[in-house]
Amino acid sequence: MSEPIDPEKLQAKIRQTFGYLEGALVSGMIYLGDELGLYRALAGAGPQTSTSLAETTGLDERWLREWLRGQAAAGLLDYPGEGQFELSAEGAIVLAEENHPAFAAGGFGGLPAQLAVLDRLPEAFRTGRGLPYDAFGEEGSRGIERSFAPWFRSLLVPLALPKLDGVVAKLESGVEAADVGCGTGVAVLEMAKAFPHSRIHGYEISEHALKLAERNRQDAGIENAEFHDARTDPLPDTPRFDFVTTFDCLHDMAHPQRVIQGIRRAIRDDGTWFIADIKAKETFEENMEENPMAALMYGFSVLSCMSSALSEPDGMGLGTLGLHEGLARQLAEEAGFTRFRRCEELEHPMNAYYEVRP
Repeated sequence: MSEPIDPEKLQAKIRQTFGYLEGALVSGMIYLGDELGLYRALAGAGPQTSTSLAETTGLDERWLREWLRGQAAAGLLDYPGEGQFELSAEGAIVLAEENHPAFAAGGFGGLPAQLAVLDRLPEAFRTGRGLPYDAFGEEGSRGIERSFAPWFRSLLVPLALPKLDGVVAKLESGVEAADVGCGTGVAVLEMAKAFPHSRIHGYEISEHALKLAERNRQDAGIENAEFHDARTDPLPDTPRFDFVTTFDCLHDMAHPQRVIQGIRRAIRDDGTWFIADIKAKETFEENMEENPMAALMYGFSVLSCMSSALSEPDGMGLGTLGLHEGLARQLAEEAGFTRFRRCEELEHPMNAYYEVRP
């Protein structure tokens, strides 16, 4: 005999379910606001009507009116009344200031490409085989770049690297370093600009990301950086690098253990490996209870992270919340690293940081 239905619980479940649909649609509107430059136009401009915003942006007033109303209803814009809408100073940081570490709108840049693969995922559920990151096209690579670039540009060199023992002094004197899983190369180029006597190498398997990385390098006029297609030009088998980084990519890799072994072969015995990866717990129960963004993370995992990690035969399939500290330490030790330290002094809402030494 089935349980009796509680009407209040039923209504609550309906509200919850449609709340997630609302979130998806508001996310789409954030993408449009970022893509069309609307947040940048509103930042610091004071209260604006749809007419004044249309004059500023050259966009259609009626479409802007509907977008503005939706943003106010979602609480992203303030509504002082009389058809006026305003982006607060805090909202401007999150939605318009591209290089501020709290900028979040860039994370919505890859949304169309990510959602576009939904119709391909039922086959992944049936076969167990996921999609590589290049399935998201160039737009997907650019979206990932804009998600992480604010931290690289504002905090990597001035805040994070000085926390690592002896790394800045080496980079200042002139060494070779590598960023493995470099994406579009923002971290590589930031380090290359800051340390002109060193040569920074980026390794990546995404064709779209590599193309954008080289374009970024040329646009910046940086000569002491270069990018390698890791499929045809992998990490060297002999110790070459004094410093290696992996930023938010190990959990995406089909075979992270092989990559970590490759890093150990390529790093000098007195070198440093700096890991940034998603702050994960060892059990699902811990992730669910302690991570307020767990649902978001598991969603990203199905769409991209776990999918990428299962895109090759026998992929490890870690997924977004799969590389907890214990597993990272285990994989490093198995590869021959002997010192592993969590950088507790580096705080981030999503990431954990580790300093690893041979």
